[in-house]
Amino acid sequence: MPHFISLMRYTEKGLREIKGSTERARLSAERVEKLGGRSTDFYLTMGAYDLVQVFEMPSEESMMRYLLTARADGYVDPLVLRAFPAADYRRIVESLP
Repeated sequence: MPHFISLMRYTEKGLREIKGSTERARLSAERVEKLGGRSTDFYLTMGAYDLVQVFEMPSEESMMRYLLTARADGYVDPLVLRAFPAADYRRIVESLP
């Protein structure tokens, strides 16, 4: 299954309603499961981004559905990265000419 990493910043709305963010994180994991994926890790972070979430999703299309729904909620502004696990990394690099 494809892997994705979401780097998120709270929006003004997200900061105003910060107390509800733990419940929204739980609901986020449920949304991912309903799309056939899995939220494997979730972190509160210091620095340029406030949160990091790691996903396994069945397709890029399912990830886009999740992303559009999350953005429409308006609590976070996510930057999503397609990620390749170590085994894929090795296979890709070893296949280079």
